[in-house]
Amino acid sequence: MSTAPVIRLQKISKSFGEVRANHDISLDIHAGRILALLGENGAVKSSLMSLLAGQSQPDSVNIYFHGTPVSFSSSVKAIEAGIGMVYQHFKLVEAMTVAENIFLGRSDRVWLRRKGLNRSVAEIADQYSMQVDADTQVANLSMGEKQQVEILKLLFRQSNILIFDEPTAVLTPHEAHNLFETMRQMKADGKAIVFISHKLEEVMSIADDIAILKRGEIVGVMEAASVSSTRELAEMMVGREVLLEVDHQPMETRQQVLKVSGLKKDGLQDISFEIRQGEIVGIVGVAGNGQKPLVESICGLQKVEAGVITLLGRDSRDFFATRSWDKALSYIPEDRQGLATCQGLDLLDNFLLTTRQGFQSGPWLPKNEARKKLDYLIEEFDIRPPNPALLAWQLSGGNLQKMVLSREFYRKPRLIVAEQPTQGLDIAAAEDVWNVLLTAREQAGILLITGDLSEALELSDRIGVMYDGQLVSLFSRTDEEMIEAIPQMMAGLA
Repeated sequence: MSTAPVIRLQKISKSFGEVRANHDISLDIHAGRILALLGENGAVKSSLMSLLAGQSQPDSVNIYFHGTPVSFSSSVKAIEAGIGMVYQHFKLVEAMTVAENIFLGRSDRVWLRRKGLNRSVAEIADQYSMQVDADTQVANLSMGEKQQVEILKLLFRQSNILIFDEPTAVLTPHEAHNLFETMRQMKADGKAIVFISHKLEEVMSIADDIAILKRGEIVGVMEAASVSSTRELAEMMVGREVLLEVDHQPMETRQQVLKVSGLKKDGLQDISFEIRQGEIVGIVGVAGNGQKPLVESICGLQKVEAGVITLLGRDSRDFFATRSWDKALSYIPEDRQGLATCQGLDLLDNFLLTTRQGFQSGPWLPKNEARKKLDYLIEEFDIRPPNPALLAWQLSGGNLQKMVLSREFYRKPRLIVAEQPTQGLDIAAAEDVWNVLLTAREQAGILLITGDLSEALELSDRIGVMYDGQLVSLFSRTDEEMIEAIPQMMAGLA
């Protein structure tokens, strides 16, 4: 670049105990450009940007802001310098309005009346083509609108360097399009943007520059215009050819493994469908449209009050009253850090959370055999670092997800409920998971809950769309007319 960088990271290193997260990373961030950060799971992209955003501290301080050495001891200090981060999980007060969230903690605006707050929000929102009502309670907003509120919070704090961490993971295609338009306007205003993503098509469409991380190190920085295709980009990122597709062959369906009839609960409106062994039924939709109560009702985490759920021919109440479910049903929850794992336990004990019955001998639990099996799965699923003694919190989100997947697939269940199974995984790991799911159809029926439309189209034999607690439609993957209408269905426009 001909211009000096607004931010320069020079030989940044960070370790968590014995785990090395980043090592000697040097990177320039320029005003008026969008830098995409790519990398395999364990490349610690989010960890690197958390250092810049003041969320954690590097082992050695080598951050230069407009050529001057700086150190951000907290996120408040980083924000004061004009650096803000939009996280995957929003930090909003649901009971407050949009304007109240934006000005929360701002002592310089306490004198403004409600009309003044709303007017100030509307002016900035209009400037960046964001359509959000300042007087609306946050709890009533869509995920895309909530993200806009997070962006507005940073803009009102005069942030000129904005970091987006997997920003499209919870958005509809239409909302993602709107976000990119906002990012382009911010770029035109001279703001520096860092975009962390696993979605290569998005990177190619929005980025000016691309930095690739591998095992905590920068292995390449290039202009996006110099990359010819997503396939080339994937190969640079992973170090091998990635097909970015799976061989989805139709499979003969056999016995019914799940039937949901007339389910009504927590906003769900008369949900009915079935799944048979040999098929994947994909439910696609933006988070917050009823997927969570549906999954939790099926998996026995919520009581069924209206309607009937039948698992492997048995009423769910009878099914969960016995231990038959522990081998028959595998649940891969979206919440990998809370529900799926215990962060304070090592990987071996986390592996045994749902598999211990297979290794237990009377009152004894010999761990040697379990450790051998886990060592095999760590290698098979490429979990990094490959150490069963590590605590769960020491793994990146993507590697923790691979640990959960390896554990649940090992059990060879007859019904798999997979909730966002590739969220946070790099393209190569996601491809591996897709192939595992397709193979698992041989002995199981699979319910796939995903917000990723491409994932649903690649894997599903039948596809349903959830919107506002309704299963809008359920159709074959070969129904081209219905498939074309999915984005509109996800947004409630069809």
